[in-house]
Amino acid sequence: MTQIAPNAAPNTNEPVDQTVGPWKEAWRSFRKNKIAVVGAIIVVFFILLAFIGPLIVSQGINEQQLSQRLQAPSADHWFGTDDFGRDIFSRVVHGARLSLMVGFLSVIGSVIVGSLLGIIAGYYGRFVDTVISRLFDIILAFPSILLAIAIVSILGPSLKNALIAIGIINIPNFGRLIRSKVLSVKQEEYITAAKAIGMSDKRLLFSHVLPNSMTPVIVQGTLAIASAIIEAAALGFLGLGAQAPQPEWGKMLADARIYLINAPWTMIFPGLAIMLTVLGFNLMGDGLRDALDPKMKN
Repeated sequence: MTQIAPNAAPNTNEPVDQTVGPWKEAWRSFRKNKIAVVGAIIVVFFILLAFIGPLIVSQGINEQQLSQRLQAPSADHWFGTDDFGRDIFSRVVHGARLSLMVGFLSVIGSVIVGSLLGIIAGYYGRFVDTVISRLFDIILAFPSILLAIAIVSILGPSLKNALIAIGIINIPNFGRLIRSKVLSVKQEEYITAAKAIGMSDKRLLFSHVLPNSMTPVIVQGTLAIASAIIEAAALGFLGLGAQAPQPEWGKMLADARIYLINAPWTMIFPGLAIMLTVLGFNLMGDGLRDALDPKMKN
């Protein structure tokens, strides 16, 4: 009989456990989605543009040269100049920071407030759920852009107030999403076991219920950033968002609309910036939904 030495090397031909975590699996699924990867590349490009773009552009955003007003795109002015002779390329680059700031901050605020209200409504139910759910229904009863216009009209036109208004109108979307997820999560056995050992509601909510309810919020948050950028541009176009001379994309479109025929580049490039940014977030959001939602997987 053949004996195996105690210190013999392990058999490398034995099968290795290939188990991967859910987030690693989601990342693999996301990478396989070429359209989603393109969207992520667009988003990363504009994020980098927002951070490092203002450091490398040579023209000042408010540097007026009336002798060069409404100049077509050229080697000196890649995107041309506006009616004040300002370099449009510099203003579009600086506008990326403002638009992304509004998109991210408004959605972060919506996620925080909406998640807190949604988790309270879904976990405690009854009267608390009724009050919070009816509050969401009231907000959703108004068209989002009209409600945002009303809020900014009350607070006063400014980029800060536009950010607040956009955050408020998106709260019900996250609140209802979290509420529905919490209603299913709180029925799980591990939640029942946590209650049985006397875990407090606060610890239970923030240690178990909320972390297991956040997957759909990640997807919705990505798509909501795209909507927030459009809403900020709409408010800026109406004169209720960023005020002159801030280089916000919607405000740039509003200032350039009378030059659409004679100097179309004054509107084309800010419009393209809005379109590409929103497209990037939408494509990436769709890819995240396919990667994170078990129902979307084959």
